[in-house]
Amino acid sequence: MMKTIKLNKHELHLGGFAGLKEHRLVVDRKIGGNQDTFDGIGHFVYLADAYFMPNGETRMHPHKEIDVISIMIDGNIIHEGSLKNGQNMQTNQAQTQRAGAEGFVHNEINPDDKQNRMLQLWVLPEESGEAADYKFFEIEKNKLTTIYGGAKTQNKTLYSHTYIQVGIFSKDQKINAKGDFIAYFTRGTGTVNELSVKDGDILRGENLNFKSTDDDVLLVLITQKSLSLD
Repeated sequence: MMKTIKLNKHELHLGGFAGLKEHRLVVDRKIGGNQDTFDGIGHFVYLADAYFMPNGETRMHPHKEIDVISIMIDGNIIHEGSLKNGQNMQTNQAQTQRAGAEGFVHNEINPDDKQNRMLQLWVLPEESGEAADYKFFEIEKNKLTTIYGGAKTQNKTLYSHTYIQVGIFSKDQKINAKGDFIAYFTRGTGTVNELSVKDGDILRGENLNFKSTDDDVLLVLITQKSLSLD
């Protein structure tokens, strides 16, 4: 069985651009990454833990043939652009955007006078030439919500063989899942495969065994198929 390995965001450089600072924990070699960060899994290629400065913004910028997933950890974001212009995303909400062949432009704005926090993930599409699309999700308590991945025949999530699932867990909740995984944790503490985990830890391994040891633990799981949960 694959050994579970762990990396914390504070072991990495704090970069950023415009009005945000970020730790990039996954930058796959397919998009120019190196061994300082994790490679992805499946078509998942990028994960950044970002802090927007008070009233900060990314400024308008384009994406094409990439799926962009945003998860709000703390605070608010106003999303402007060619997909769902004016959409407001708050703590414990998520959005997924498919650029497709037509692409989209967007700007992410912190409307508040205090710093906020958002995760952004990128996934390469299964097929090129798709139409642009947008989905919005509430992250639920003590269960995993699939926010990305699924069959092409359904319309609840963006189609992909790579799955992203998110949950907020109170103390002593458990998840057991088979197969290769990447897991990222924010808020609170827990254990994964006998390793202690805390805010900013990313883990890669096989056959996840997770238990929360604190309240309000937010867990992001990336796999190549829908997780089998006990």
